[in-house]
Amino acid sequence: MSSRILLIDDDTDLCHLLIRYLENEHFVVEVTHDGHQGVALARKEAYDLIILDVMLPGLDGFLVLEEVRKISAVPVLMLTAKTESTDKVNGLRAGADDYLTKPFDVEELMARVFSLIRRYTTLNGQPQSSGSRLSFKGLVIDRDTRIVHVRDEPIELHAKEFNILFYLASNPGTILTKQQIYEEVWQEPYAYDDNNIMGYISKLRKYIEADPNQPLYIQTVKGVGYRFNREV
Repeated sequence: MSSRILLIDDDTDLCHLLIRYLENEHFVVEVTHDGHQGVALARKEAYDLIILDVMLPGLDGFLVLEEVRKISAVPVLMLTAKTESTDKVNGLRAGADDYLTKPFDVEELMARVFSLIRRYTTLNGQPQSSGSRLSFKGLVIDRDTRIVHVRDEPIELHAKEFNILFYLASNPGTILTKQQIYEEVWQEPYAYDDNNIMGYISKLRKYIEADPNQPLYIQTVKGVGYRFNREV
């Protein structure tokens, strides 16, 4: 079955170009030029990837992303004409999985599309082993449903948050550097964006820790990285 992509961008020329490239690779592409319509489609249909422009009329890309993350962990690749690094950081912290600044090379975009869809379908595929469900005191992480139960309450994390948590929890007691975490989750060379990883860890602690200031599960190893507590 072909992967389905939702393209949300008001640049019609760019959309025509991307549609041609994506359909040549046998993706099924649905397009809208409006943020509100994009949210409506994301609520109604299931997609394997959303390509989302930041600068949209009516409802901008960050607000669209916020609405999408309420209902889905589908990977989101954000596009923007802005060059400020804060926009990239804000987009990633808001739940985007990857980010490209216009103008970009279409071949680079295609490489990122393949990477995001491959990781998403792998992590959401058929049960692979007994290791697909990790249980700790007060915390259960289910890779098959991508739902985390914290003190018996279900919570849904967006894709990057879940992948980071599952990676850490799959290696309890092991110190994992920021580089290791980045290359495992992002599946690309380390970008030396420590603040980005720290932001995700901070959000995870707010979700799963009884006291984020004194974390039980995700422990900081100063100057090195993070370790999931093997004693829980």
